[in-house]
Amino acid sequence: MGTKRSIYLKMKTLDEAREIVFKRFSNTGSMSGEKINVPDAVGRVLAASVPARLSAPNFHAAAMDGIAVRALNTFGVSETQPKELKIGRDAFYLNTGHVMPENTDAVVMIENVNVIDEDLVEIEAPVFPWQNVRKMGEDIVATELLFPQNHVVTPYCVGALLSGGIFSVRVRKKPKVLIIPTGSELINWQDMDISQLQPGQVLETNSYVIGKLLESCGAVYERHEKIQDNLDEISRAVADAVKKDFNIVLILGGSSAGSEDYAKGVITGLGDVLVHGVTIMPGKPVIIGDVKSKPVFGIPGYPVSAIIAFEQFVRPLIYDMLGQPDPQRTEVQVESTRKIASKLGVEEFLRVKLGLVGSRIVATPLPRGSGSITSITEADGMIRIPNQVEGINAGEHVSAGLLRPLSYVRNTIVVVGSHDNTLDVLADHIRAANSRLTISSSHVGSMGGLMAIKKGVCHLAGSHLLDTEDGSYNISYIKKYLADTKVKLVNLVIRDQGLIVSKGNPKVIKGIEDLGRDDITMINRQAGSGTRILLDYRLKQLGLNPSEISGYENDEFTHMSVAVAVLSGTADVGLGIFAAAKALDLDFIPVVTEQYDLIIPEKYFETENNQFLLNTISKPEFKKQVELLGGYSTEKTGVVII
Repeated sequence: MGTKRSIYLKMKTLDEAREIVFKRFSNTGSMSGEKINVPDAVGRVLAASVPARLSAPNFHAAAMDGIAVRALNTFGVSETQPKELKIGRDAFYLNTGHVMPENTDAVVMIENVNVIDEDLVEIEAPVFPWQNVRKMGEDIVATELLFPQNHVVTPYCVGALLSGGIFSVRVRKKPKVLIIPTGSELINWQDMDISQLQPGQVLETNSYVIGKLLESCGAVYERHEKIQDNLDEISRAVADAVKKDFNIVLILGGSSAGSEDYAKGVITGLGDVLVHGVTIMPGKPVIIGDVKSKPVFGIPGYPVSAIIAFEQFVRPLIYDMLGQPDPQRTEVQVESTRKIASKLGVEEFLRVKLGLVGSRIVATPLPRGSGSITSITEADGMIRIPNQVEGINAGEHVSAGLLRPLSYVRNTIVVVGSHDNTLDVLADHIRAANSRLTISSSHVGSMGGLMAIKKGVCHLAGSHLLDTEDGSYNISYIKKYLADTKVKLVNLVIRDQGLIVSKGNPKVIKGIEDLGRDDITMINRQAGSGTRILLDYRLKQLGLNPSEISGYENDEFTHMSVAVAVLSGTADVGLGIFAAAKALDLDFIPVVTEQYDLIIPEKYFETENNQFLLNTISKPEFKKQVELLGGYSTEKTGVVII
């Protein structure tokens, strides 16, 4: 079969696309009902209203331990005019919850009863009718409405339903969704030996992510076996699904404009394409169609695109089927730590890290690639940049939808600056010792960390800026750039920095001087990073012109990214730390042993969170794990330098 490249002819805005979906498919509360036992109904949506069958309590009950009396018999009693009551005639002992004896309507608490003998008691204060008594029907009256239809049953509801004599309820059936993963490059992770994964092969994960998202909003799903890029096979799977009891069909992959993206052809051949492409990022390639009056979605193959497409179209439709509103994230005002450009005409869903710094919640953007699943797993919030806006200015206040509780954000230590592998170790040790506390680290280079402190948008910064005049680290830069900010400088580690090369060093690279060779391609670190500053210093010493070095203009933001570039063959060499080379079993050529420090504003130095961090780095177990990474010394770890 030949392939044909599709194009996006008439992309819709998000609002337009959602309107089309709901105009065609909305049938609020359309799922039929099924009867289940009350304890099993938690999280389910009631398909019918539920009136009580019993009153609760269904008898007058004592609310206190004491004696049951007729209130009229206690009127006029006081400390100066006490009254004696005969047990079994005027008063009756009972405990909390016991049935009130006939012809009694109040309880005198036991602590207010003076016992004269086993048959006689005395009281010194009156009680009024129904005092200390739970009257019949006080909580629930038989026949009254307990819950209306479309109510979501909670664990609390179970108590009310059972107390009201309701032991089973009718709930809406869960929408049933078929997920069809497509793509010749996909590999089932259950059948895969990771060491045998070949270039071009991709572990199929989206169906499991989307499946669990479906369950989280009240649906059930079946996963079809993955299908190769074959129009006829995918069409047969979709045609078979719409004949059965599936309410929605999701074709994963094959929704973009590539020559092997078949979702549009499948839907066109079986029904109508309603939307092909939406002006959102990520998620643009989503396709929405109608096949036999059932919604069929072409979900993009990149994981973040798939998640955004699901959240914006599939999830609201499922909630609508269940008669529920689509839950909205809690919105908070945040301040952007830097300028963020965005494309006009496209609504962007920007993933951000959040942290409370002083009185402000600051937002730092994460990588924006739609293939980067960690940009979702690491995100604390989502900023929606409207399609008529070109971006966000540094310091601008915008709204962010929370992906984690606000308490999590408030207990986040915001670290900005140079990347180091020990930050991951530190984050793990802190979380293990204090589950409420987390670290959010953004890798913008040492100079970026200093500027973040200057702007007041972080709690501390990681830095390894070399003073080429005296060989010291960080101090001269602090004096120059943070002259108006009082800070503390604390050593985290001493580490080995050098050239990361392929296993066996096939290009026989000996030092930085070899970067000028015609057969060498390097990968660089971003401008402003301490590693880049070190490299530029050494190049100047050697008289090498950066413009003549192949790959100098290509940069990464972390040492691990540099190591991956070398491992993948994208580059022959990159300057980075020994721990990154060791982690990926690469060779390493030492260049310098350097000092990596934490710069902490004095106003945050004594805070409980930062003191917890400083105590953590001083512990032997932290130092031991750091040294196991390789290329680190913790001899000065925790020492306050200034």
